[in-house]
Amino acid sequence: MIRTGYLLAILGGALALAACGGSAPVRYYTLVPAADAYVGTATQSTITPAPAPFQFELLPVGVPAQVDQPQLVVRQGGQGVAVLDGERWIAPLGDEVRGALSADLARQLHTQDISGLPAGSKPVLRIKVDLRRFDSVPGAYALLDAAWSVRPLKGGAALSCTSRVQESVGQGYAALVQGHQRALDGLAAQIATAAQALAAGQAGACPAG
Repeated sequence: MIRTGYLLAILGGALALAACGGSAPVRYYTLVPAADAYVGTATQSTITPAPAPFQFELLPVGVPAQVDQPQLVVRQGGQGVAVLDGERWIAPLGDEVRGALSADLARQLHTQDISGLPAGSKPVLRIKVDLRRFDSVPGAYALLDAAWSVRPLKGGAALSCTSRVQESVGQGYAALVQGHQRALDGLAAQIATAAQALAAGQAGACPAG
């Protein structure tokens, strides 16, 4: 009986390992664009611009609790959602969004995100972004609805705005993530326009619509 039980235990362990080995792989995604993501596109100039006479500080970004998960959360129909256990963010979603916006803003403003660094002698603009919606519909669209503000750290009034950016996407989850990357780049462009105006001493304006 002891021998039989021992053999059954070994067999059960082998079956469990086989089951684990046959499970679907987990895929990881990032919203932070690659360094050469915009080379050769309309958003990347072939002429290196002069550095901006200011820097910016991007605060931690708020994301909706419904999508603040390690997994991708996608909409299904009018009310349904699906949490995709096999499709995951490489870092917490708030960190991913902040990293993408920081990279996009630094590229578009031609200056540095000094969050966590000494400010130096240049004026600093503080940027705050809170996402109110982060909708993902595979094969259809990626949508961002954001409230954001830009404020000079030394003097000057803050500008507070809202933006809604939607990008059409193709089939597949990689295409969906790329759609969110484009949407974040579009949001960064709207913030950058306002930031440049404020840095120049002008009255910034919120994006139309």
